[in-house]
Amino acid sequence: MLPEFAPGARNAVRTCLNVHEGDRVIVVKTRARQDIAQAIEEEAADCGAELKSVVMEDVVSRPAREFPRDLAEDILAFGPTVSYYIGEGLPGELAFRQPMLKLLADQLCCRHGHMIGITPEVMVQGMAGDYEQVYRVTRKVYEIVRHAERIEVTTGLGTELVASFRKDWKWISSDGRYWEQGLWGNLPEGETFTAPARLDGLLVGEEMGDHFTERYGLFETPVRLRLRDSRVVGVEMPGEPQIVREVEDYLAQHPNSNRAGEFAIGTNVGLTEIIGNFLQDEKFPGVHVAFGDPYGHETGADWTAPSHVDVLASHADVVVDGRKIMEAGRFLV
Repeated sequence: MLPEFAPGARNAVRTCLNVHEGDRVIVVKTRARQDIAQAIEEEAADCGAELKSVVMEDVVSRPAREFPRDLAEDILAFGPTVSYYIGEGLPGELAFRQPMLKLLADQLCCRHGHMIGITPEVMVQGMAGDYEQVYRVTRKVYEIVRHAERIEVTTGLGTELVASFRKDWKWISSDGRYWEQGLWGNLPEGETFTAPARLDGLLVGEEMGDHFTERYGLFETPVRLRLRDSRVVGVEMPGEPQIVREVEDYLAQHPNSNRAGEFAIGTNVGLTEIIGNFLQDEKFPGVHVAFGDPYGHETGADWTAPSHVDVLASHADVVVDGRKIMEAGRFLV
């Protein structure tokens, strides 16, 4: 194990997923992230867990447009109690990751750490933080927003959003503590989210998730998404027609791909800067909105989509039912 990865690996294994003797841990990893995966595998082995490791490129051609049956059968035969996905994303690979998550978290009820987009920088920053603090702050914010009817969001870049919520759709506390079977989250962690009932206004995003974070990092010119009744009705990025077309194509791949499926507040107060990696940056105090699948099995939303892409609006002012809880990315609670 590279020594700089040790604190992040310890958090990922011991603090976040509570790996212990008797656990069976499966790690699905990409070749480009084998050094990070190795650190987590060694930490899991030190906990006394049984380990199985799969290199993604050994079982499927990339970009992976499906989740191979042979891999699913191997995982079922192993019967893991804990699982990790550790790798970078390529365009279209949600078709691999969605059924993988369904198998691991839903069918097998693994405690799952999803590390899509992890890099060495994220491993030594976001993964190495104080996860007791992440837990406390996330739970505090969750308790404030879980009964919200209306949340207003503004940023210095021009974001002006109004979100409303349904009482029968749940907020999820992604607090970095997945100790019960069937719980999972993206690592590094720190956010609370739900599916909005309605979202209107202008979202000015510094960065986007899925494969956009690998390709572009922080946008030189922020993307401007105009929203009406939860749908993206306009995409603007002056001087970048290619990126505009790419975003439009992504949002057009399914009738629900342009629908706001996630409204989230980042709660990892240990982060000090936006680094251009969405896996970490979405946890920075602020707001991010995803278009596409609303994680209905968690939130209770009654619709689906084969895509899911997040857009970041950091350093936000956030007002919950008239109460300001964040100013310029600083919590007031």
